[in-house]
Amino acid sequence: MANSKKKEAIILEWTFTPPDYFEETVRIVRDNYEMTLDKGKVKATIDAQYFDGEPDFRLKLHESLNSRFLAAQILTQKPFELSEPSMSRIHPDGRIDKYLHAQPIKFKLTVGPADFIVTDRNGKEISDSRRERIERMKSISGLVEKHRANNPLLQGILESHSSSIRKPENELVYLYEIRDALSKEFGGKEATCRVLNISDGSWGRFGRLANDEPLKQGRHRGWNLGFLRDATEDELVEARTFIRELIEKYLDYLENIRHP
Repeated sequence: MANSKKKEAIILEWTFTPPDYFEETVRIVRDNYEMTLDKGKVKATIDAQYFDGEPDFRLKLHESLNSRFLAAQILTQKPFELSEPSMSRIHPDGRIDKYLHAQPIKFKLTVGPADFIVTDRNGKEISDSRRERIERMKSISGLVEKHRANNPLLQGILESHSSSIRKPENELVYLYEIRDALSKEFGGKEATCRVLNISDGSWGRFGRLANDEPLKQGRHRGWNLGFLRDATEDELVEARTFIRELIEKYLDYLENIRHP
């Protein structure tokens, strides 16, 4: 933002956990504001004149930020906590007016994914799993931020995905909601698989996990009372991977129909 130090500015600040949710600093630059996400804190600097002319901008920016967290959650498979923003007005003479304090949040201990770097025989890097994951997260976050506000289906999908993480005892129930919603949107299994380029085998395997296996996390637990078991980690990873593929391909679909 040019000459931002000489202009009146609004500062919005949030806190979030886990503090390393995005693994590295994220900077977002738009015409009327800049935002930085780093080490459990978010700071947005907004042109005050623009902010005053947009009464709902604080809410819109909060929802945009929340979209980035929901998008990142598709890859992290970890819960997050995002506070309400505090707000300050910075006057040209340096005076600061504070209006709202962020709500306190609870910190949770989480374990991150294991990373690896692949090199050739000469030590030249071929792939870096951490860098690839971060770049993928940026791509997904951008698509969710762009499409979520005006797409009720995407909003519902992300809510179901978040619920699957926050309520693991019903994980497959919530994940199935995503497949079911997309199937209804495109007119059934065959059409959904064709439009989103999903294999028939992965679709069917997920259905068996969610509906037929006697799993405590599944949809039809009443059919197997007394014989239920916990889903194995491999089964849960398989289900999450399938749903993540569905969501990512739906995001690609939204982007392609908007910019064919």
